[in-house]
Formats: sequence, structure tokens, C-alpha cells
Amino acid sequence: MSSQFKTPVLIVGGGPVGLCLALDLAWRGIECMLIEKTDGSIHHPKTASLTYRTMEFCRRWGIGDRIRHETFPRDWELSMAFCTSMAGYPLTRIPYSSLQDDPEIPETPERKQRAPQLYFDPILADEARKRDGITLRYHCEFVSHTQDEDGVRAVARDVRTGETITIDAEYLVACDGAGSSIRRALDIPMEGDPVLDYSMAVYVRCPGLIHKHDKGQAERYIFIGPSGTWGNLTVVDGDAFWRLTVLGFKSKEEIDDFDPEPWVRRCMGSDDIEFEVVDVLPWRRARLVAREYSQGRVFLAGDSAHTMSPTGGFGFNTGLGDAIDLGWKLEGMLKGWGGPALLASYDAERRPIGWRNVSASAENYFKLISAENCADILDDTPEGAETRRRVGAYMHEATRMEWENLGVVLGYRYDSSPICVPDGSAPTPDQRSVYVPTSQAGHRAPHAWLPDGRSTLDLFGRSFVLLRFPGAPDASALVAAAKERGLPLEVVEIPDQDIARLYERKLVLVRPDGHSAWRGDTVPENIMQLLDRIRGALVPALEAA
Repeated sequence: MSSQFKTPVLIVGGGPVGLCLALDLAWRGIECMLIEKTDGSIHHPKTASLTYRTMEFCRRWGIGDRIRHETFPRDWELSMAFCTSMAGYPLTRIPYSSLQDDPEIPETPERKQRAPQLYFDPILADEARKRDGITLRYHCEFVSHTQDEDGVRAVARDVRTGETITIDAEYLVACDGAGSSIRRALDIPMEGDPVLDYSMAVYVRCPGLIHKHDKGQAERYIFIGPSGTWGNLTVVDGDAFWRLTVLGFKSKEEIDDFDPEPWVRRCMGSDDIEFEVVDVLPWRRARLVAREYSQGRVFLAGDSAHTMSPTGGFGFNTGLGDAIDLGWKLEGMLKGWGGPALLASYDAERRPIGWRNVSASAENYFKLISAENCADILDDTPEGAETRRRVGAYMHEATRMEWENLGVVLGYRYDSSPICVPDGSAPTPDQRSVYVPTSQAGHRAPHAWLPDGRSTLDLFGRSFVLLRFPGAPDASALVAAAKERGLPLEVVEIPDQDIARLYERKLVLVRPDGHSAWRGDTVPENIMQLLDRIRGALVPALEAA
């Protein structure tokens, strides 16, 4: 028994990256099919933190409010608490507000969000079912694929019936996780550090835990003992469900006989706190990036392309960046305005970001476990008190970068992209905690509030957008050239002088993903060359106009 289907884009993997790619494609009017071998239920929730940039994309798809109000209690304080155990000595606390009290910042129209995967993935799946053009097939396991210059043929299997399913697609996107069978079939190696260490995730049910200790509400409680940092307890649902991560196993063999209950008891620090171990998941902490992000018509996105330590919460958010970069480029090819180098630029743009973020995550982790000379940290002595004071002060400063990472989140850029046109200006600093808004080519176009209450970011996505600021020259020749090339282009006049200063040039051309493609004070003489460059039809470097 077999069946056959056809779709422009086949997505393999129904995790958050695959679902977000499906939503973005549907938002662009591109049909796709997503296959997932499970029923979509979340047994080991991982994703929890959605960055400002991720929420900007959720805003684009119209699901931001739902995520804000259906995923996590808005009044839960999201501080970081360092202690010896829940009933033990406090060491330090890095205070952060709840979601409802999180202050607005001038760099974005959105706020970061805590969204446990238990709730986030079902929302994405529900929204995907509502969108025209998305076909979701659960219980459908990818088996193999072949490709040629015209398309991809995938073979899948219904895990319930054994039925063979053949799917013909123009493009295939592998969102099938760190152990990606598609990446292995393409013989694409991972590069970097395959093992930083091994960890155990212990999922714990402990209703009312917040009332059974004196450490106050926090997003995470980091535990430091005589040998240093050994684990952390992270809130999942703001009620009964928690995740204890036990760190630092040097080999897989060390965790084969892992008994979770003594570790949970050590975390609690008291025999009076009752709990239930719900599940245990061993995992390997790594710093890896695929040697290439695509072969032919097959693309890697998310964990199939990069594997990183969760310290910093960059994993899914980096994967979503892959999906956003790929979505508009697939649209360009399927609608006919993309050139032959457009999809090739996916690797050139996203792989450096993969390295940037896996490295930042690893550095965060090494800082988290960097406490030294902790032998007497549990002692009820003056010496023990001094150790607790010293270690607390050190960890307070050493780990701050993990939580305050606006530069990582908003400052990633494609300044060496073959489809962006630099103007020769000096690059802004790429700092992990500091973001400098700029309209330089390859950078996220800056946010500013428009008089009608929209953000400048709300202008971007459906097409290329040419922003014209006061004093800008006539751009009708550029508009005519775009029409001749079939390139979707909208011109937006912005008379506000403050926004003009923020954008730095009188003309700024923004891509459908919200990153600047080109800027200048005059219309370039070589307009066709500019447009061919940014749509992937011209690879050689274009001189700045």
C-alpha cells in the first residue's frame, strides 16, 4: 500500500523550527508539507526562552499575543538565584522582572517571552492547522530521498499502518534535529567540539515548591557545592513542573547507572520536600556546526545544522533565524524573482551565525561552571561564610552575560553576504551584551515607532521595501527596474527626522527578512546590477554607489 503527494516545500521535523518555517512559508503564500514521525506530543520540553527577535517574527505572523498569554504566568519573577540547595545557603541573586513588569526597551517593539515547549509547540501546531497551504502529517517517518536538478523525491512511512508515502517537492528542508538522518545521508559532517560534557535532565513534579523554600521566585536556581557548580533547577510551568539539570559527567558511561532521586534530594536540600520524578533524559552538551548548510535542493535548519549548549537560550532562536532566512529565499525561487545564487547565500549568511552562537553558548557554560575553591562552601563557619560571599560575588559577574545578551539577539548581521551591498562604512561592534542599531547592509533594520502606532519593523516582510527619508532623491527609476525584474518592491516615505537619523541614509533598501540589503544618499547608476545582486542573480562584488 502506498500513496503519493506533491508539494513545493517538504519540511522534515515537527519541532518548533519546522513549524515556524511552515508558518512563515504560509504567510508568504507558499504551500508546504511538514512530516513528523511522532504524534507531536512533548515529552522532554527543551525550548523555553523566546528572544526579542523571535517575538518580532511571532508579531509578524499574528501569534504574539497568544504566546504571551498562553505559555507562562506573567507575574512570575524571572531572576537567577545561586545557592547551595533550595533549603541551603543563598549565594547571590541577579534580579530580573516578571513578564508583566518587563520594561519596554527602545531597540524593539517586542518583549522577550518565556514559553515552555509544552505550550509553545502546540500553539505553533494549532496555528499551522489554521493556515491555508500547510499540510501537517504526524506519524509520518522520513526514510530516504533522492534529488536532481528539477526537484527532490522523498520516501516516508506511516508508522501506524506501514504505508509507504512518496512526496515530490521542489525543495526539502531538514528540521530533524541534532541526529539528523538527512544530514547523514548527505554525508555532511559536523565540526567543532562534539562533547563538552554529558548532562542529565530530570523532569520533576513538585506542586507548591515555591512555598517550601526561602529563595523566592526565580527562573532558575543554580547550585554550587564543594566541587563547584553541579546543577540547576529551572521552572517549567510556574506551578508544579520543574527541570533539574545535573552537569559535568565526563563520559556517557558515567550516566548509564544514574539514579535521579538522590540528585533531586540534593537539589531540594531537605527530606521534607516531596517530589515525583516524571522522566529522565541524558544528553550531550556540544559545540558543533555543519560543514555546509545545503546540498542541491536540500537544506539544513535548526539543530540539524548546529548543536549548542542551552546556556543563553540561543538554540531554538538560532534555528528560527535559519527558518526566516530560508523562507523568503524559497519564496523568491518559487515565485520566479530569485536568481541562481539566492539560495546559495543561505549557507554564507547563516553558517557564520551558527558559529557565533554556538561559541557564545559554550562560553556561557564555561563561566557557569567556573567557580573555584568551594571546598568549605557548606560549612557553618566564618571561613564558609567568606567562601559563600566570594563565590556569590564572582558568579554574579561571571554569568551576567548569559542573561544580558541583547547584542547576540538583535546584533547578528550578514555583512559579508554575497547578496548584500556594503557602503564602506566602519562596522558596528559585535558585542554580546550591547546592540548598536544601524541600517548597514546585512544588519537588522532598526525599530522606531511610526506616527500611526506601528513599528518600522511592521513595514517589512511581504516584499523588499525602499525607505525614503527627507531629502531623498527620486527613486522612480529604481521602482521601474524592480518591476522589470519582477522583484516585489514597496516604497515607503518616512518624513520623521529622528527616524531618518536612526537609519543614517536617505535611501535604505530592506529585504523581506527585515535585514538591510543596501543604503545610500543617491540612486546608484547601476540599478540593474544592484537589484540582480540582492536577488541572487549576480555574485561578483558590486562597488558601493
